[in-house]
Amino acid sequence: MDPEAEDDAINHLPTATSPEPHRRSICSNCHRPNPVCLCHALPAQPIQTTTRVLILHHPHEAQHKLSTTPLLTKSLLHATAITGRRLRRGLSPLLDQSPPAIFLFPGTSSSPAVNISDLRASELLTRSCNNEGLVLIAFDATWKHAREMVKASEEFLSKFAIRVCLGVDEKSSGGSIYDSELILRKEPFSGCVSTMEAVARVLRVLEPNGVEIEGRLIGILREMVKLQAGFLKPVKTRPKLMKKKLMEEEKSESSDKG
Repeated sequence: MDPEAEDDAINHLPTATSPEPHRRSICSNCHRPNPVCLCHALPAQPIQTTTRVLILHHPHEAQHKLSTTPLLTKSLLHATAITGRRLRRGLSPLLDQSPPAIFLFPGTSSSPAVNISDLRASELLTRSCNNEGLVLIAFDATWKHAREMVKASEEFLSKFAIRVCLGVDEKSSGGSIYDSELILRKEPFSGCVSTMEAVARVLRVLEPNGVEIEGRLIGILREMVKLQAGFLKPVKTRPKLMKKKLMEEEKSESSDKG
């Protein structure tokens, strides 16, 4: 270390008389600051499902205070999270067994995806119902990081899992989760949702009592947003995006008239 930098570090060390820095009180159960504690919204007993949920949690997202993955692992009995950037053999004993599985991510021309609304008719779902149940794999990260995680994991997943999508529109700029109703985090495209909402929507299709499970998970998410809203700054409009969207709409209307 540079001598001057070392002196500065020593000079800034707290002395015996220095007041300790203020630290927020954190709930020991939900691990959220006490003002936004969600223990009252979490189920008294984790929700039982036949579906086993595994979430690959990007290291950056794992540090994000608004990540919904911790709420999922506390709310669902068979939900686990792994921090990492890709799925591979040896990382999860569950996946090493090559179970019937689906992973959530929009399809591409080279890697098409089954729409969630068509999943019930798939052979995979029928086969999983006759065995131990399906494994649902989700990627919790920013859109950019999630793409990278899926690409890095796809060779491994292709041996036993199929790609499933909820339906997003990358041509349209996205609102926050629940569109205008919830303003927790800005999403890049229309149809994008939080990890918790995505899992809830899939469990609605997979589980016999899926509607009830989805409602309970969404209720927790609503409460999270409600508590967090008091600490968020208003979302500012983005003039350039709005102008671009208006120009595209006008162009589309002109084409229709022509």
